Amino acid sequence: MAGYEVAGRRLRTEADYKAALRDQKLIQQICSRVDMEQPGAVITLYSDMQEGKYRFETVVGNDFDDEIYELAEKYKRQGYHKDSRISARKKKEKKPKQKNVKQQKAKQVSLEDYDADMQKEILAQIKKRDRRRRLLVILCSFVAVGCFGYFGVYSFFVERNEMDYENLSRLKGNSALTGSLFHGVTIHYTEEEEIELEVLEEYQTLYSKNRKLIGWLKIDDTIIDYPVMQTANNEYYLDHNFNQEYDKNGSLFLDKDCDVVRRNTNLIIYGHHMKSGKMFGNLNSYSNEEYGKKHSLIQFDTIYEKGTYEVMYVFRSRIYNEDEVVFKYYQFFDAASETEFNSNMQEMAALSLYDTGVTASYGDELLTLSTCDSSETDGRFVVVAKRVS
Repeated sequence: MAGYEVAGRRLRTEADYKAALRDQKLIQQICSRVDMEQPGAVITLYSDMQEGKYRFETVVGNDFDDEIYELAEKYKRQGYHKDSRISARKKKEKKPKQKNVKQQKAKQVSLEDYDADMQKEILAQIKKRDRRRRLLVILCSFVAVGCFGYFGVYSFFVERNEMDYENLSRLKGNSALTGSLFHGVTIHYTEEEEIELEVLEEYQTLYSKNRKLIGWLKIDDTIIDYPVMQTANNEYYLDHNFNQEYDKNGSLFLDKDCDVVRRNTNLIIYGHHMKSGKMFGNLNSYSNEEYGKKHSLIQFDTIYEKGTYEVMYVFRSRIYNEDEVVFKYYQFFDAASETEFNSNMQEMAALSLYDTGVTASYGDELLTLSTCDSSETDGRFVVVAKRVS
C-alpha cells in the first residue's frame, strides 16, 4: 500500500492509485493542447474546468485545478481576458469614424415629433425604467447593509473570541477564585463503583466555571493554546465556546468515547479548520516537514495530570462510509492486542506525509488531533503524537 504514489501524492488503495493515473493522463493531454504562456488560453481552460468539461477524481487532479486557478487569477490581475494573446506587436487602435455632423443632427428627434398617444406611451416607459432603477438602488442598499452587518457581526465574534481566550489563559493557573472552597471530582462508573479525583490546581478555577472542561492543549509558537471540552455527544462544541455561547469557531473537544481516567490507547481531539487560523486553522502547517520538526512537541494536560507528546505521524484521510473496509483513524480508541496496535501503526505510517523517526510500541499512550481538509470531500487532516512524559 505504501507504494501507491502519483505526482508526489500518496494514495491509499489500488482504486485510488488507478484513478490518480487517469487524472495524470488527462492533465498531460490538457497540457499538450493548451499553451500555458497564453493568458487567454489559460483563462479559457479554467472556465472550462469550472463548467465541468474536465472532471478529476483524486487530489492529483485537484492540485492541477489549483495551479490553473492561481495562474488564471494572475493573468486576470494583469488585465488579460479570454481573447487575450501575447504578442510582440501591439494592435493598432482603430479610431472611430467621425460621423458627419449634419447626419447626426438629422437623426436627432424630440418628444414633440410624436403624436399625443405615442408621447404618453414613451413617458410611461420612462417612468417604468425610473421605478425599476430606484427599486434596484434600494435593493442594492439593503444588500450592502446586510454585507456590512455580516462583517460587523463576524468581527464582533472574532474579537470576542480573542478576548474570551485571553481571559481564560489568565484564569489558568489562578486558584485565587477557588482556594479551599474547591472540592475534588467524583466519577460514578456504576452504582457500586466510583472514583475520587483531584483536579490540578491550575485548572480548578476554569473547571469551576465550566465542568465540561477536560483539559488544555498547547503547542509552543503557534496559535493553538486552548481549553479542551468534552460532552456526551460530539455536536455541542462544534458551535459553542467555553462560556457556552453560540460561536461559529466552536471549541476544541475530546471525542465522547475517550476516557482520560481509564486511559484509552488513543485520545482524539477535534477542532474546526477556521480560515482566520483560530482553533485548528493552522494545523495543516504540519504538512511541511520542517514545520513539523520545529513543532514536534505537543502539551496536552487533562484536568487531572500533565502530559507531553511527540509528533509521530502526519497524514490526510477522510470520513468513510460504514460499509467501507478501510482503516478509520477516528474509530481507533483502544487496541485489544499488540497485533491490533501494530496493525494500526502500520496503517498510519503508510499514510504519513513524511517519516518523523518517532515510533510507538504496544502500551504507549497516543494523542490524535483532527480537523477538516479541503483536498477532498469529507477530507481530514490528522496529526498523531506519542506521550513522552
